[in-house]
Amino acid sequence: MNKFAFVFPGQGSQSLKMMDAFGDSSIVKDTFNAASSAIDVDLWSMLQEETPENINQTINTQPLLLTASYATYLAWLDEFGENKKPSVVAGHSLGEYSALVASGVINFTEAVKLVRKRAEFMQEAVKPGEGGMAAVLGLSDDLVIEGCAEVMNSGVGVVQGVNFNSVGQVVIAGNKLAVEKASEVLKLKGARKVMPLPVSVPSHCDLMKPAAEKLSIELNAINFEIPRIPVIQNVNAEIVTDINLLKSGLVKQLYSPVLWTKSVSTIKANEIDIIVECGPGKVLSGLNKRIHETAQLFNLHNLDDIAKLSAVLS
Repeated sequence: MNKFAFVFPGQGSQSLKMMDAFGDSSIVKDTFNAASSAIDVDLWSMLQEETPENINQTINTQPLLLTASYATYLAWLDEFGENKKPSVVAGHSLGEYSALVASGVINFTEAVKLVRKRAEFMQEAVKPGEGGMAAVLGLSDDLVIEGCAEVMNSGVGVVQGVNFNSVGQVVIAGNKLAVEKASEVLKLKGARKVMPLPVSVPSHCDLMKPAAEKLSIELNAINFEIPRIPVIQNVNAEIVTDINLLKSGLVKQLYSPVLWTKSVSTIKANEIDIIVECGPGKVLSGLNKRIHETAQLFNLHNLDDIAKLSAVLS
């Protein structure tokens, strides 16, 4: 059987009714019921609301996406069994928690409770309106880092490259004014476009260090198992199997950049040419194509998608 990787999406991939295409799948409904019971929030009903206001609140988005991604993974296993597990797993930011659950490192309901607390800690770390993020297109990683450092050294505030998503696509985050100043500086350095992102929490920058301290306490209270599937970490883009390193990586992840370009390069270096986005949306597939140009890309949004992937792997 061909080697393949499963990758799990992060915040921004959520949408209303995003799991409806699975129909009456009992495994999907049971997974949502378990998650809802764990945090005493009806996650499935939230997906059926008329407006996305609630699902876009970080405190809801994180458990929703973890649940949707893991339910999709279980639907895959339910159809084709344990013999068709991926060769490696990775996740973008929040998606790393989905990857760890899929690999058997963290119990699912424990993870749901954990990411909800993670979201609370992130929201508490920076008051609404004080943080910002922006996507920088058409500029090298080095120039983005250089421009952010210039702004930080000027004393305006914190601004850093936080998501290195693909060649020529980097997200910056920090204090709102510093992000605005850096956006101007990066345009002068040759950025093709700099777009403010509609988020309230500036993820993966130094402003998240207070949240990381609180998260560390929660992580130390949770039992971690040795991964049954190799996991690529965000903070170093390396395959990690040591439990202590997996825990410390999740703490560092809150205030460190997501090295997605390097993570997909690690998949490629392991001679894996099939990458499956397991969860809502197609954000990662768009990035993956630019990093691993010869890869076959799949998205699992319904049972038909699962059948198509299985046929390729037979």
